[in-house]
Amino acid sequence: MKNRTKALIAGAGVAAALGVGTTVAAAGGGDDTEAPITGTNLERASAVALEHTGGGRVTETETGDEESLYEVEVTRDDGSQVDVQLDADFKVVGDEVDDDSSEDEGEDVGEGEGDG
Repeated sequence: MKNRTKALIAGAGVAAALGVGTTVAAAGGGDDTEAPITGTNLERASAVALEHTGGGRVTETETGDEESLYEVEVTRDDGSQVDVQLDADFKVVGDEVDDDSSEDEGEDVGEGEGDG
């Protein structure tokens, strides 16, 4: 009787854990499930990101990004891209330059700085 009870409790625990995992995956999602920023939030996030990067154009946005509430991708005039992370108050909490051409220019981008 004790083994059967333990098995039922363990099974319920696993089922609960799987349910929580599914909920987190749906809320945080991968690249395919994150929704774009819309409305006045888009306007505010875009303005802050463009000011932070010194200009460019907004090429993609996401809400519920794994690193922040909002992510705004800005493409600069030189073709480099910067992902700007914003919190709920539209304050910059981080950024990441995604510039493939920097390797051609001999720059050590993120080497030894925990980039990945």
